[in-house]
Amino acid sequence: MIFWFYLVVAIVLEVAGTSAMKLSEGFTRPGPSAAILLLYGASLYLFTLALRKIDVSVAYAVWSGVGTAMIALVGVLWFREPVTALKMVSLLLIIAGVVGLNLGGVHR
Repeated sequence: MIFWFYLVVAIVLEVAGTSAMKLSEGFTRPGPSAAILLLYGASLYLFTLALRKIDVSVAYAVWSGVGTAMIALVGVLWFREPVTALKMVSLLLIIAGVVGLNLGGVHR
């Protein structure tokens, strides 16, 4: 169970790192620029810990799918990006794919 916790925290850190990327304005702001490196580094470290027990296909699908959905939500709520029906359907398809990989994967 701890390995799923590592994965969840890795996802949250990756989303924070991507948000810092937007705030860095092309690496012109030192604070958010440093945050990118720290957050992505910590995210990758925890992701590698999660891979000790979670199949890479499942872990990466969850990491990228949930991360994509979360950063899309951050974009809409924090950065005021527009919401369209196509965006919402596309996010639902990503989530459906992640669920499908989890249901079809062999868990150790």
